[in-house]
Amino acid sequence: MNRLVLAAALLGFSGVGLGAFGAHALDAQLTEESRGWWDTATLYVLPHAAAALAAGLSGRGGRTALGGWLFVIGAVIFAGSLYAMALGAPRWFGAITPIGGLSLLAGWLALAASAFRKD
Repeated sequence: MNRLVLAAALLGFSGVGLGAFGAHALDAQLTEESRGWWDTATLYVLPHAAAALAAGLSGRGGRTALGGWLFVIGAVIFAGSLYAMALGAPRWFGAITPIGGLSLLAGWLALAASAFRKD
């Protein structure tokens, strides 16, 4: 079993599901600010799920797989903290968000590094 592909697929599934949930089921409950957090979370989850999936399907290990895992971890932390705040978590929870963002950036750097060396 390819765990990275599984994690990426579940991340993509949750991004689509939570995006739709926010647009329909939570539409009346979200403020303008919390709607922005929700939309930003979804905006970052979906492309990083696709990038993690591509890394997992590439069949390469090393830095390519590392990049994929950093995307999964980063998207969960980044989007998870924003989703939580949109649902009423304290604003200090936003201090966690940049950790996820740094993980996403590190994932892109890992993929860039994989282009220079054979994994």
